[in-house]
Amino acid sequence: MLEVLKTPGDTSWFTRDRFGMFIHWGLYSLAARHEWVQHNEKIPNDVYEKYFKHFDPDLYDPSVWAKAAKDAGMKYFVITTKHHEGFCLWDSKFTDFKATNTPAGRDLLRPMVEAFRKEGLRTGFYYSLIDWHHPDFVLDPHIGPYRDHPDREKMNQGRDMARYAQYMRDQVRELLTGYGPVDIMWFDFSYPKPDGSGKGRNDWESEKLYKLVRELAPNIILDDRLDLEEGWDVKTPEQFTPRSWVTFKGTPVVWEACQTFSGSWGYHRDETSWKSVAQLVEMLVDTVSKGGNLLLNVGPTSRGEFDYRALESLQGIGEWMKRHSRSIYGCTAAPADIPTPQDCRLTYNPQTNRLYVHLFTWPFKYIYLDKLADRVEYAQLLNDGSELPLVPTDWTANAASEHGSRDNTLVLQLPTPKPPVTVPVIELFLKK
Repeated sequence: MLEVLKTPGDTSWFTRDRFGMFIHWGLYSLAARHEWVQHNEKIPNDVYEKYFKHFDPDLYDPSVWAKAAKDAGMKYFVITTKHHEGFCLWDSKFTDFKATNTPAGRDLLRPMVEAFRKEGLRTGFYYSLIDWHHPDFVLDPHIGPYRDHPDREKMNQGRDMARYAQYMRDQVRELLTGYGPVDIMWFDFSYPKPDGSGKGRNDWESEKLYKLVRELAPNIILDDRLDLEEGWDVKTPEQFTPRSWVTFKGTPVVWEACQTFSGSWGYHRDETSWKSVAQLVEMLVDTVSKGGNLLLNVGPTSRGEFDYRALESLQGIGEWMKRHSRSIYGCTAAPADIPTPQDCRLTYNPQTNRLYVHLFTWPFKYIYLDKLADRVEYAQLLNDGSELPLVPTDWTANAASEHGSRDNTLVLQLPTPKPPVTVPVIELFLKK
C-alpha cells in the first residue's frame, strides 16, 4: 500500500457540522424515472442521446438551491459532477459528453459551487467510477444497459480499462484544480465479485487515483468506495441507518449515512414513497445520536429546479433546525454510561457539556432519566428555552422505586401538551 494512502483528511469540521445535502443531477432528470433509468430499462447510448440533445435547464438558479440548503440547516453539499451515465456537468476537456455541448451551453458546476460557498456551505464532488458512455469502459455482465446484450463481448473488443483509469485521473485533476478548494471527494462505486468479475481497485487503478487526490488536496475527505482498506476517511452506509456507531475492524470510525427523500436519487416525477418531515428529522437525530452525519439527497428537475416536495421537506427540517440545531451541530453519541430513555435519542456536545434528549414520543407529565440526578444543574425545553422543573429529591426517590427506575434517577416535570415542534428536545446542562 502506498504510504500516501495512510494520510488522513481533515474530518474535524465534518463531525461538527453533521448535516449535508447530496444532489443527483444529470440527463436522467429528463426521463424523470430514477437515475439508473439507463440500466433499469437497458437503454443503449444512441437512444439515451435524446436526453443529451434536450437537456436545457432554463430555470436553473443555484442561489435558490444554496439558500434552500442553508435554511434547512445544512453545512455542506455534494454534487454529482458525473454519474454512471458518464455525463459531466462541467466543461471537461477530456470528453464531448458534457453540459457545454447540450442546449444548456454552459458549465453548470461552477455557478453552483460559487452559490453554495456564498451561503457558507463547504463543497463536495461526487464522481462516478462507472461510465456507461465512455468508449474504453469495459462492459460487464453485472450492471449497465449492455449487461445482457448478446454482442457485449464483441462490443468490448478494443476497450481498455487502463486508458479509462487515466481518463478518470485527468478529470479528477480538473475538478480539484479548477474550482477552488474542495472539501470532499465522493467516489462511487466498486463491485468486485468472488469469481473475479465485476470491477474494483485494479480496474480503477485506485491507488494511483487516491495518490493523485491526496497530492492535490491533502486535507480533503475521501469516502470508502474505491475498494481499498486504507486511505478513506469516512464510511458511507446507504439508504439505511446503522443500529449503532459504525466500526471498522472493531474500531469506531467517522461515518455518514446517505439517504433520500423518496426511493430515488435522481428526479422521479411519479415516486410516491416520500418520507414525512418527522421521519426526516428523526433520521437526522438518530444518525447523530450514533456519532454519524446525514447526507440528504435532492434530485433537481431537468429544468433546474428542486422538486416542490423536496422544498417543502427542506423547509420543514429548517423550521425544526432553527430552534434545535445546537442539539445537532458539534454533537455526538452520549457517554456510554447514560441510559437512553424509552422512545428517545440522546446527543451530547462535549465542548459545552450539554446533553440533549430528543423525545420521539411525548410522555405524560414526567420523564425519568436514569443515572442523572446528581449530574444535571438545569433543564429546559430547547424550542423556547422554558425551564423544566427538577422534581424534588425525596419525591424522585419514591418515583424511582415505584416505576422500577434505577438509582440516581432524575425526574423532570413536563407540560401536558406536546410542544408545537416536530421533535421536542430537552437540553440538560451538566455539572462541571
